[in-house]
Amino acid sequence: MNRFENKVAIVTGGAGGIGAAIASRLAGEGATVVVSDVNLDAAQAVAQAIADAGGQALAMAADIAAGEACHGLVQAVASEFGRIDVLVNNAGINRRGNLLALTEDDWHSSFAVNLDAMFHLCRAVLPGMIAAGGGAIVNTASQWGLYPAPGHIAYNVTKAAVASFTQNLARDYAPQKIRVNAVCPGEIHTPMLEAGVLRSGRTIADLDRMVPFGRIGKPEEVAALVAFLASDEAAFMCGSLVEITGAQAVA
Repeated sequence: MNRFENKVAIVTGGAGGIGAAIASRLAGEGATVVVSDVNLDAAQAVAQAIADAGGQALAMAADIAAGEACHGLVQAVASEFGRIDVLVNNAGINRRGNLLALTEDDWHSSFAVNLDAMFHLCRAVLPGMIAAGGGAIVNTASQWGLYPAPGHIAYNVTKAAVASFTQNLARDYAPQKIRVNAVCPGEIHTPMLEAGVLRSGRTIADLDRMVPFGRIGKPEEVAALVAFLASDEAAFMCGSLVEITGAQAVA
């Protein structure tokens, strides 16, 4: 499939497990992908892997916790390629703990990366998308933003806000043919999840047994859903929160 031929996409958190899979999937379908991450070396490695596979990608470092960096990223991409057709707001952090266990920095950092960055990035890309007659924005929310898991209040609240942000943005800009949707993954096998598993004393096999489908998800499966939502095949999907969980309930 070449659903993104001649299109330019930005993927934030593009060096992470899900982000790298999304960038690779979009590039594999013809997009020129900007792999954005706070870790430039890791972003360059993803971009190089895409190039080695025959795709087009450019790594750009951006600490999207700062609004100026968000606007700078969008300006740099627009200057380099002349357009932005797809924005995937995938970057996120997970500061674990209940309210009394969290620091103020944990709370504010969670909002800065998980939510405020979307505010700044969307404000930056919307004028160009409107002028072009449309565009697609896909946000990474979480199953935990819809059904909170214990001991993750900062993450849960920010991801719930991402879900609401998605629906509000979609309602406001659907008349301009800007489609805004969100994916809400459950447990996905990423480095972030592996680190959490090690801290908890559980194993991946323990998590697999909790999923009715028999295993936790793969980053490539989330990437396939993101690619669909960003593509013209999802032309009438706007304001949707799509769960991808293997039928797992929050535990």
